[in-house]
Amino acid sequence: MMRWIWLLLLLAAPSVLAQTAADPLSLPAVTLSTDADGEQTYSVSLQVLLLMSALTFIPAFVMMMTSFTRIIIVFAILRQALGLQQTPSSQIMVGLALFLTLFIMAPVFDRINESALQPYINEQMQAQEAIQVASVPMREFMLAQTRETDLELFVRLAKRTDLASPDEVPFHILVPAFVTSELKTAFQIGFMIFIPFLVIDLVVASVLMAMGMMMLSPLIISLPFKIMLFVLVDGWALIIGTLAASFAVS
Repeated sequence: MMRWIWLLLLLAAPSVLAQTAADPLSLPAVTLSTDADGEQTYSVSLQVLLLMSALTFIPAFVMMMTSFTRIIIVFAILRQALGLQQTPSSQIMVGLALFLTLFIMAPVFDRINESALQPYINEQMQAQEAIQVASVPMREFMLAQTRETDLELFVRLAKRTDLASPDEVPFHILVPAFVTSELKTAFQIGFMIFIPFLVIDLVVASVLMAMGMMMLSPLIISLPFKIMLFVLVDGWALIIGTLAASFAVS
């Protein structure tokens, strides 16, 4: 990504310098024009600059406004329940969570592409209008996954009494409410995952204590049984299927 950004900067630099040298008193990158209907639009150079600056917010967007948070927390709890500290590695878990996020968010991204991105690319929509249209599918997705109690909590903390419906909730209130709900849901799923492996640990520890092997770590004995159980029930398919189904909107 950084390589493409630097390449874009190198390609754009000669034209910008040439225009600046021709007219040193004006900088085309920060021009502002007003349309016939009164709407203000920025020059393409400034839009590219703003877009490149917005790239720094992509990690926060992926973690805070998509299904990524729930998925990565469940995977982390699963690895802890199995008793595996480094397997699968964090890179593999993050990669799997990222692609599963893309799979779950694909319908939302398709709506954004059709209703906002393509009209903006074809110059049928201004940037401000495209952002407003693109926020509608994201808002619907986040509201569908947010608990009413969490939403009411942040509305109360913000001291907003002028909101008649959840559709009027601004993003600075909706995002923390959505993340709080995702954390609750992830820990609920993690709790259900932990129970069968906890039972295996308790059974193994009881058997070892009854046999007088108190110096032997139960983890060494229970780990193969937990892995075998997870493989026999096709655990990865169950976990991924449950996570994908948990985001289904009725």
